[in-house]
Amino acid sequence: MFAHFSQAIVRPPARNFADGLTTVDLGAPDVDRALAQHAAYCDALARHGCAITTLPADDRYPDSTFVEDTALILPGQGAILTRPGAPSRAGEVAAIREAVMAHFAEVAAIVAPGTLDAGDVCEIGRHVLIGVSLRTNQAGADQLAAWLARYGVSSATVDIRETPGILHLKSGVTALDERRLLVIDALASHPALSGFERLRVPAGEAYAANCVRVNDVVFVAAGYPVTHALLRAHGYALEILNMQEFEKMDGGLSCLSLRF
Repeated sequence: MFAHFSQAIVRPPARNFADGLTTVDLGAPDVDRALAQHAAYCDALARHGCAITTLPADDRYPDSTFVEDTALILPGQGAILTRPGAPSRAGEVAAIREAVMAHFAEVAAIVAPGTLDAGDVCEIGRHVLIGVSLRTNQAGADQLAAWLARYGVSSATVDIRETPGILHLKSGVTALDERRLLVIDALASHPALSGFERLRVPAGEAYAANCVRVNDVVFVAAGYPVTHALLRAHGYALEILNMQEFEKMDGGLSCLSLRF
């Protein structure tokens, strides 16, 4: 089964969540609503087959609920800790290390001068797209590509530094299965995506591109009915989740968990 997960690591938002980094101007998040939306997300992961490891909220790092950026896990194979491109997030990696090492005896790491946010990593079966972004540099992408190759996983880079409206690669492209991607128009013609069927996110619904395939369903943000209809028309069962408070902080469905 594509994207089969049995475990997920999560961390709820801290009370100072609104002090985190964001590139959008959608207003400050309501922390209590964010906590409720996070709890619903965790419940959905559990209902669809994931045992949840919940780490305590960490107010040292307002962005720390976005645990996906701190590590990349190849289920049943290995894990690598990242080196986030935003200096204020550097300490999040040490805070996630113990949780990752509970499942993997050896854990690799991205090192200077490389930077890598795992939100820039789109896994498509045994192939991976690596976004070169304002957070992930070429050195980080090269280190990750070399690490993936040791596990027989191929990769290609996608430079999104000039792509408007997205912070990470997975803000604009998500794998629905091993042959089909959900993608925003700005990335749909990129050569690295040419070997895949591409479903284009409808106009005005770009945020919905950050969905997550979890076992037999696709988690997708609420409020994007045309995208929901598109996915259903292609045979996908949906788990629709409210994400408004996380959208205000550049966060999406994939950001909130490390799945393996």
